[in-house]
Amino acid sequence: MDAPRVRCSLKRGFTLIELLVVIAIIALLMAILMPALQRIKEQAKAVACQSNLRQWTLYFSMYTDDNNGFFHRGWNVGSETETSWMAVLRPYYLQQREVCFCPAATKASPRSGRFSHVAWGPNFYEEYGSYGINLYVSNPQPGKEAGKPAIYYWRRRDVTGAAEIPLFLDDRWWDTRPHHMDRPPDFEGQVEDWTTNAMKMLCVLRHSGFVNGAFADFSTRKIGLKELWTLKWHQEFDTRGMWTRAGGVQPEDWPEWMRSFKDY
Repeated sequence: MDAPRVRCSLKRGFTLIELLVVIAIIALLMAILMPALQRIKEQAKAVACQSNLRQWTLYFSMYTDDNNGFFHRGWNVGSETETSWMAVLRPYYLQQREVCFCPAATKASPRSGRFSHVAWGPNFYEEYGSYGINLYVSNPQPGKEAGKPAIYYWRRRDVTGAAEIPLFLDDRWWDTRPHHMDRPPDFEGQVEDWTTNAMKMLCVLRHSGFVNGAFADFSTRKIGLKELWTLKWHQEFDTRGMWTRAGGVQPEDWPEWMRSFKDY
């Protein structure tokens, strides 16, 4: 009698071509998903930045509540570090130092993504951050307006048009004093002549053609880089100046790196 036959079941594996097809499909899916994931990551950073600025509006609101509606004296002329925004708001934010940084500010240098500033007061204190204040939102003492007429300044929070007056925003330095004639930077990151051209410090490529800002009415929103020239930085700032659509600027007038951004 013949011996019983043993049936063997051989499992068929993937062929090389099938493996290559699977790898190609995975690579294609990754190529599709990665830009979307990157956009989600950037959006998350922008949301976190806006959250920081909302926290700062709370600090400014509490300070003005405690000072009859007036903003701080500011650091304009001489050694007034004890009246700069960093000094007067320090009691409010000292325990939350993380709000000093925009998550998208990754260039750590004195004239780049983050600032480093030493405040000399009764006690030594070193400040770090990536936001800056509009120096015209302050209440300097008479004769200490940094060479600008006293009328330039927004001294109180209850001013007309406060929603268009920048208070605190993404910046490469801790303060800013823009002029409507300031030219945009020729390339992203250009900081030459930054002491006389504040817009070079404000045109920061952190949020896809926008920066985040807080305003004198304590609202927050994103601001287009070209929109910076349309805001009311001080009482004599021309919001229809040469770098606005109302002032006649043409798309080709902007530096190449800014031409694709929204016009205002």
